[in-house]
Amino acid sequence: MAILTSHTLNGFDGTHAGFIPVRLINLSNQNCLFDTQMDAGGRLKETLDARLLSAEARYELVFETKDYWQNQDLIRARLHIMDEIIFRFSMPDREGHYHIPIIINPNSYSVWWSGD
Repeated sequence: MAILTSHTLNGFDGTHAGFIPVRLINLSNQNCLFDTQMDAGGRLKETLDARLLSAEARYELVFETKDYWQNQDLIRARLHIMDEIIFRFSMPDREGHYHIPIIINPNSYSVWWSGD
């Protein structure tokens, strides 16, 4: 079993960015491995069946941020143009832990991998 975790942080006001829909797609076969949302604290923890993973596959982690920003009290909310953030990566260790935190802003983001 692999573990995929994430934490979404609001870079505009420094809070946790909760309830953002997120899904993981295997780009090799277009299978959706999960379709869920971040918890209230902006955290995600998903256990992935190693039999469904491939060391050669590329994966796409999609954060759907449009509704999150539309529900924030931003002066320039109407100028928000980024609807989702897509992070493409591989999981060479089918038993590994992949932690992918992300700092989101209305029109930018910063994402990185934090491995064990």
